[in-house]
Amino acid sequence: MKARLRSIMPVAALLVFISHGLHAETIECLALPAAAPEGVALNAVMMSADEQVKSRYCLVTGVMAHRMSEDHQPYAIHFELRLPNVWQGRFAYQFNDGNENQNGRFTPALGRVTGQESPQYAINQGFAVVSGNGGFRSTGLTSISQSKAINPDSGLINKVIFGHDPEARRDFGYGVVETLTPVARQLIEHYYQAPIQYAYGLGQSNGGRMAMVAASRFPSMFNGLIAGSPGFNAPKAALQHPWDVQALHRVNDTINQALSPRDLTLFAHHLLKQCDGLDGLNDDMIFAAEACQTAFNPKALVCKSNFDRDCLPLNKVAALIRMHRGPHNAKNQALYASWPYDTGIRSANWRFWKIESGFPAWDDKPAAVAIGAAALAHLYTTPFLDVSGDVYALEKYLQTFDFDKDAPKIYATNTVFNESAMTLMTPPDVMKPQLTEFKQQGGKMLLFHGNSDPVFSVHDTLRWYNDLNFMHEGRAAECVRLYRIPGMPHGQGGASADQFDVLQPLISWVEHNQPSEAIIAKTRFNNPEITARMSGMSRPLCPHPAYAKYIQGDFLKAGAFQCVVSR
Repeated sequence: MKARLRSIMPVAALLVFISHGLHAETIECLALPAAAPEGVALNAVMMSADEQVKSRYCLVTGVMAHRMSEDHQPYAIHFELRLPNVWQGRFAYQFNDGNENQNGRFTPALGRVTGQESPQYAINQGFAVVSGNGGFRSTGLTSISQSKAINPDSGLINKVIFGHDPEARRDFGYGVVETLTPVARQLIEHYYQAPIQYAYGLGQSNGGRMAMVAASRFPSMFNGLIAGSPGFNAPKAALQHPWDVQALHRVNDTINQALSPRDLTLFAHHLLKQCDGLDGLNDDMIFAAEACQTAFNPKALVCKSNFDRDCLPLNKVAALIRMHRGPHNAKNQALYASWPYDTGIRSANWRFWKIESGFPAWDDKPAAVAIGAAALAHLYTTPFLDVSGDVYALEKYLQTFDFDKDAPKIYATNTVFNESAMTLMTPPDVMKPQLTEFKQQGGKMLLFHGNSDPVFSVHDTLRWYNDLNFMHEGRAAECVRLYRIPGMPHGQGGASADQFDVLQPLISWVEHNQPSEAIIAKTRFNNPEITARMSGMSRPLCPHPAYAKYIQGDFLKAGAFQCVVSR
């Protein structure tokens, strides 16, 4: 994109600022909008340190790529760029985690991923960080907090009605990153008057999806990538929502009453009894996850009589088995992936997504209904379906979903949408990952995923990594490493060691060619879901296929464990 200087601050005004003793970086920050590329409108202000950013920084907000859709709706790319005073030649793209769908905002440009504390954010490690919206409707306002027009009549589908526009779908899938990255790079290098040395991309959930898409679609764009809890197969993962709802309706017509907190706690208790010691220690976390899937027999929980108490009724166990099996069609063909049995089934996050949200506005329906159904109908299906934003209509849509007729629509195209949702949202080589060019360019990627993730199955991520390893003849770890977190759901929570930093190991790998064999994770003191004996605990997160096995020593310390591979 050709640079065109657009002076919005007269020289005389700058001289006034100088005469009042403003810092040089403040003057440079305020002058940055004059260096905006053509078609880009900028605002800039110098910010003091705060709870999340530990030093002064220049906050740039911008709008670009204004357009009108075919149905005459305004769209634009809104973005945020944070430029720290202490810059170490690094650039990070903060991929959106998906929350911008729900509240009209996008992920702040902090360079933050699951597990980190604020000093570990990229912005506090000498990175200039950019974040942008996903191609949603523009309000026509300059406020960075607004990413699309709010239609008060659209209800819960408002966050995904951009899926009615083919270009907005493409922008959400990958187009915004392709468009915004060169603009961000140009502004960063102009501000610091120096070239970027290393480029990183990081995110979780939808942002993790984007990291994996970038590795395949834009192999030379980033030196290092972090993909947390990645929804890289998001349209297929969305098929789990009707699968779950239909399974739960077999237990109770009111799905938030189908499985009580006691039911899931009991299930997790039996799981721990059979699996906790498989990694050498009973510590309320299951690191030998694959061995557990073989050892655990959920049918053993079925009550033998009406007088049994430490058990579950047959219909509840059957529902849980069906949910963990994953969606299938009438030919018994898997449409997505299975899900591991893990202790996070009793977590608040798992319950929020699968059983009940606790939100009166959603009539306590789970996020699978309020969020998942809307995305499946309006963003991942071609043509999009006319399902209203009423929570009861969304639940009915999932309840009547036909896995033979409706599921194939995530692969469908038509004259308006000439690319399917699967083509737009997933890495181009998703079924046979290769990353040949990414590896040749020296790219490195770290993936991490909670074993109890209720939104995107860790089994799908494992399948992807194992296929990549096969394509690289057992040498995938030279460019990609995968770490699993026992007990962790979709983001922090559950009875898990969910405090860890994946950014510093990636920096060491990218910039010093020093890959980390294990990442140390700790339990958080403010996590109400850890058990008493988990307090103050640390564990090594081992690169797949290894897992942490207790050897000897203080069970609270990571040093008492070694990374081993099952034989």
